[in-house]
Amino acid sequence: MPVGEVSQQGSPPLPAELLDKSGFLMVRLGMAFKTRAVQELEAAGLNQHNYSVLALLGEQPRKAQATIAEALGVDPSQLVGILDALEQRGLITRQRDVTDRRRHVVSLTPEGERQLISLRVTIEKLEDELFAPLDAESRKTFHAMLLRLAGYHDPQCQETSR
Repeated sequence: MPVGEVSQQGSPPLPAELLDKSGFLMVRLGMAFKTRAVQELEAAGLNQHNYSVLALLGEQPRKAQATIAEALGVDPSQLVGILDALEQRGLITRQRDVTDRRRHVVSLTPEGERQLISLRVTIEKLEDELFAPLDAESRKTFHAMLLRLAGYHDPQCQETSR
């Protein structure tokens, strides 16, 4: 079933005025995608914050807790609970920073790496469903435009050399 498909048969079409607005369409598709992604994450016993932390650590293996909170826009006190849950599941470890004993450094465990790989596959599947009507070149172009818009409005989304 497509990401945004509604099970109600015979629903009235949306007004043309709304269908003419790209922002409206982005929000509608985004909400449908988020709903499916949240369901899949919950089925894995995780949430969006858990996935975000794992993804960040997957790219940057050792991060200080304060840096994680800042990068993800999460209150440091809220991050402690997120990290506690991930640590209890054996997905991360926290150790004192040898260069600054006041800080904790967070790393993925081998199980955390396996969970992240599984989540990547799940999210890729959801994206394939969302973008099914587009060919590979259209997907690439669309992503480039989204990245350009996101980078303009949110400095954290500015593309850096990978």
